[in-house]
Amino acid sequence: MAITKQPVLNIGLAGHVDHGKTTLLWQLTGKWSDTHSEELKRGITIKLGYADAIIKRCVDCGILTSKDKCKCGGKAEPVKYVSFVDVPGHEMLMATMLSGAAIIDAALLVIAANEGIKPQTKEHLAALDAKGIKEIIIVQNKIDLVSKEQALKNYNDIKNFVKGSVAENSPIIPISAQQGANMEILLEAIDKIPIPKRDVESKPLFFIARSFDTNRPGTSADDIIGGVLGGVLKQGRLKVGDVIEIKPGMVVKKHNITEYVTVKTKIAAMQTGNNKIEEAEPSGSLAIQTELDPGLTKADSLSGCVAALQGTLPEITKNAKLKVSLFKEILGLDKAETVTPIKMNEPLLLSINTAITVGIVTKIKGNEIELGLKIPIIPLKGSKAGIGRNLAGHWRLIGWGEII
Repeated sequence: MAITKQPVLNIGLAGHVDHGKTTLLWQLTGKWSDTHSEELKRGITIKLGYADAIIKRCVDCGILTSKDKCKCGGKAEPVKYVSFVDVPGHEMLMATMLSGAAIIDAALLVIAANEGIKPQTKEHLAALDAKGIKEIIIVQNKIDLVSKEQALKNYNDIKNFVKGSVAENSPIIPISAQQGANMEILLEAIDKIPIPKRDVESKPLFFIARSFDTNRPGTSADDIIGGVLGGVLKQGRLKVGDVIEIKPGMVVKKHNITEYVTVKTKIAAMQTGNNKIEEAEPSGSLAIQTELDPGLTKADSLSGCVAALQGTLPEITKNAKLKVSLFKEILGLDKAETVTPIKMNEPLLLSINTAITVGIVTKIKGNEIELGLKIPIIPLKGSKAGIGRNLAGHWRLIGWGEII
């Protein structure tokens, strides 16, 4: 079977810290996403991690695998090309998790059978709901660490937990990521995730989740390549050679005043996984190599920005108007706490597409609020926004909004 050059799905791995998301990603793709020194030291995912996988079916026994050869020894042929995004499960990294949820089509919600439902499990499920993610597979991990009775109790706990939620009818698949047990069943469920209808006719919008300088120290001036943008093309088409603009863009400080300058550049190359492509359509994760000085893209300095064809983006704004829907309870806490109404002058965290900003509430009218923002945004009407409230020094998800 011919395989597409671009991944057809972007799948997020969500769930509480230490429930095995990164190990699962390794089983699915052969890649560890915890590649940053601080992540390796602390053993948790801090930034968004990316990896692609080609799901294959054995020509002899028919089971699915992500390996080149089936465990029966038969040849495996490709059936689907997908991207995975590993998002942080730590409570202090909720904002990064939300920006990851903005660029996925589906999610694996990982729950460890030996630990059960944790505060961040609840918060992540609510975040997926807030971002409009309806295709969810629940992965009951670490079943090798519990008895059959404990696994069954944990399964029933999960069923009760998701009742009434967006994941109520989601499959629950028991696995051991560490041992590689039941991976073929999980891959069957992933293969059944429908490919969403993509908008290829509208003007392109590329949401930047990461930005890099990929040059090694000591690279000669002649061999330096331009800065790289990582993210998702949500609509339209982009081609090598296109001139793009990036907003809000580069941060410039003048006389203690922070300004944002639109960045303009040309697409030098594009890549998905190991595949170099000349034209990109909406699908999985995409890396765009630009002609920018790599110093402008290093250390995620352009993450949260939007890239589009030159002259097609609206002006940035430090004012936002949202239609808001609040949760009944604050999620991510050990004890249930009611969400109180939003107040005037209250600071709120907003996650809009891949952008994270803080705003002060300036107007409230029914279920609509207006905010003055610390970091400007691109006002794309209809965009979903996760809303966080600061409680005891931590941002907690309290609801979601839509830009109007």
